[in-house]
Amino acid sequence: MSVAVRINQLTVILLSVHLIPTNPVAEQRSLGKSRKRVNPVLHTDAPAPDPIRDTHQYCNYPNLTEHGWEGHSPADYRLLSVQVMIRHGDRFPLYSIPKTKKPAIDCVLSDKRKPSHPLLAYFISHMALGGRGQWDSSLGSLPRLPNHSTCEIGELTQTGVVQHLKNGDHLRQAYIKRHNLLTADWSPRQLWVETTGKSRTLQSGLAFLFGFLPRFDWSRLTVRQQWSTLFCSSSCDCPARNRYLDQEQRRQYRQRTADTELERTYVAMAKTLGVATKILRAANPVDALLCHFCHGLPFPCSSTQTTLNAPDEGACLTLQHFAVIRRQQKDDELERREAGLYRRYAVLAAHPYLNRTAMRMERIARGSQTRKGTEEAVFALASGHDVTMAPLLSALGLERVGFPKFAARLVFELWNGPEAKDKERKSDGKRGKWLENMFIRVLYNGEDLTFDTAFCRDHNRHSAQPLCPLGNFLSFVRKDMFNIVNATSYQQACHQIVL
Repeated sequence: MSVAVRINQLTVILLSVHLIPTNPVAEQRSLGKSRKRVNPVLHTDAPAPDPIRDTHQYCNYPNLTEHGWEGHSPADYRLLSVQVMIRHGDRFPLYSIPKTKKPAIDCVLSDKRKPSHPLLAYFISHMALGGRGQWDSSLGSLPRLPNHSTCEIGELTQTGVVQHLKNGDHLRQAYIKRHNLLTADWSPRQLWVETTGKSRTLQSGLAFLFGFLPRFDWSRLTVRQQWSTLFCSSSCDCPARNRYLDQEQRRQYRQRTADTELERTYVAMAKTLGVATKILRAANPVDALLCHFCHGLPFPCSSTQTTLNAPDEGACLTLQHFAVIRRQQKDDELERREAGLYRRYAVLAAHPYLNRTAMRMERIARGSQTRKGTEEAVFALASGHDVTMAPLLSALGLERVGFPKFAARLVFELWNGPEAKDKERKSDGKRGKWLENMFIRVLYNGEDLTFDTAFCRDHNRHSAQPLCPLGNFLSFVRKDMFNIVNATSYQQACHQIVL
């Protein structure tokens, strides 16, 4: 069994037990370009946990107006590159609830059906020309569009497509129109695109790019496949990571089995449907219930108890059942942070992607770009899953944002600041003068969280510099992030004994 396959089998378990909603994030409107600070801090009390309200956040309805802080900077700063990780958009469930009908959702795209987007009709017609693009061979057989009148397992829905058309269009306004990061005659070397081998991630990435690029041109597009959901490329071999994951899964199991209200709810749901409790639990019912909730569909009823008339009283699953499961997931999220096991797993799971991100930033910052490879990729897109993004957030110290919602986006911006006067900034001989004016921003779903990251919290407190130095991020990725596992490198951390 390959390492990548083993990783995917392990991480899919997290998918079934950690569908945790994102915490509500207050919308922030731009008040113009700030010369001192680009991430305003709102000092408000966190709202009390509400599993239903949080689930609305998780659904990420595309009809809501969005305000993001991508592309904002102090005066005289120049944007050099952007790297984006996205979670795929809304999808059909991966699991089905025994003795119930599957949600009635049409996955054939139509600009006449809601939700829609001004670009949807053009997107549909352009995807028919996908044979002109360049693909890793394994991706060539995947459909460019969702295409089943009754959605299949895990298939991207029209809602998911629209979510990423909107994401791409939003970042086009931020980076193309405002900063001219790519022009209409962009070169293939300026763009790096990678995805896992699932149709929902490929289609999400294509929808994003169609909304983002100043000109969508198949002949200039190359899409590469990542064989692991962790985007670990050639660095997937990490025994310690798998052991930390095993420990975290055992903690999750203990937490779930100790929750008496959750157990009573599963018993009641199983009785309603006429199945054994263990069978219902194994079917991971929250996955299908989330689909019903996000699409405004009634919760499922037992197909064996449904007549031509309305179902018998008590024959359907209810919002109360759903709320208990979601409450337990929120409780588990809090306990997960306190236990720290997931954070150890996350550091080792996220490092390969973060290391490639850091190396690409450093190459661009040094100005040592070459004619081939990724050296000149000023925009990079990775299209993955919740089990891709969740470790990244945890490794960066951003666990409090909650579990990634559908079509979540994590953005890394590289900025070149103005030349500083000698009195304002001293050169660091170890890092080199090239690094003095290089800065990084990290944004999640439009919110600037740079100064909440593990590598820039202290800088926020002790420096008047409006952006975080790139050197902080480079040091974090190459050494500091391994402090939590008592190691100084990825190789050492991966191959040491885990007690």
